[in-house]
Amino acid sequence: MDAFFASVEQLDNPELRGKPIAVGGSEKRGVVAAASYEARKFGVRSAMSSALAKRKCPELIFVPHHFDRYKEISSQIREIFLHYTDLVEPLSLDEAFLDVTENRHGHQSATEIAAEIRERIFEETGLTASAGISINKFMAKIGSDINKPNGQKTIKPAEVIPFLETLSINKFFGVGKVTAKKMNSWGIYNGYQLKQHPLSFLVQHFGKSGTHFYNIVRGIQHSEVKPNRIRKSVGTERTFSENKFELSDILASLDKIATETEKRMKSSKSKGKTITVKIKYNDFTVQTRSRTIQEYVDSKTKIWPIVLELIEQDELPLPVRLLGISLSNLEHLKKDTPIKDDPQLSFAF
Repeated sequence: MDAFFASVEQLDNPELRGKPIAVGGSEKRGVVAAASYEARKFGVRSAMSSALAKRKCPELIFVPHHFDRYKEISSQIREIFLHYTDLVEPLSLDEAFLDVTENRHGHQSATEIAAEIRERIFEETGLTASAGISINKFMAKIGSDINKPNGQKTIKPAEVIPFLETLSINKFFGVGKVTAKKMNSWGIYNGYQLKQHPLSFLVQHFGKSGTHFYNIVRGIQHSEVKPNRIRKSVGTERTFSENKFELSDILASLDKIATETEKRMKSSKSKGKTITVKIKYNDFTVQTRSRTIQEYVDSKTKIWPIVLELIEQDELPLPVRLLGISLSNLEHLKKDTPIKDDPQLSFAF
């Protein structure tokens, strides 16, 4: 989806359309969860501090997030996907991989399917989407970013290697700023230059990721689309408009966070054994405190005593700007039925 959270807010509030908006945060504190394309022109990005975003774009409008609404539209979009294939692997509320190898409705090509899906998304939700079509998940992911917003890119089998050789290294999915800088120091700026280094060199300098880089630059990826991805944790975080200094204020905030975490546990039909409290201090250092118990729990009455113990085990050294509670080591109460293997029919890209 194109700038999903921000686009939903503009869809629901016509006064925001065409204006630079940021979802989440405030003018003084917090972090931008999403930015409209109008805001991105000024350099505003997700995960950027609200203060920096406001400096980059003085006209920036901050709006609160509405996750229930995002989930509602995400569910609509997922139903559209499932019309074309059962093999849908969500990455987040606004992104998914689809394996359309089985030509369920007799389309001429995978490119045609992508165009039809994007058209239906717009007709049924009023939002635009972009798509990448190729031979594996890595290539499709790269393709989806090329003609954003509201576009698509097909990278055919014969085009994969030439495309990768000319692709800038910082465009490779999975290569962050630090890794790109490290590669640049060895004269690696594109796929062709990456390809000149043997597997031994890449593993020596990048560990397991070295094998990944060696394969993907050659168009090799065997990761299947997995429709039954199981979430590993459920939790809630809150960034405060003002730092919390007093333990009483911190506990009051954690109480509300625990209530919301219980709601999310019930909604996800999960229970967990490991309770984690996340604390971000005013100097942006992050600390996590965890405890694993014997039973699976999902209720606040069981979670809260552990949270108290974790908070009280060590003094909080600095004012607090963010708190979070999560449960991991999950037991899923309602597992999805596995998708059976079906005969796969090939067709054009």
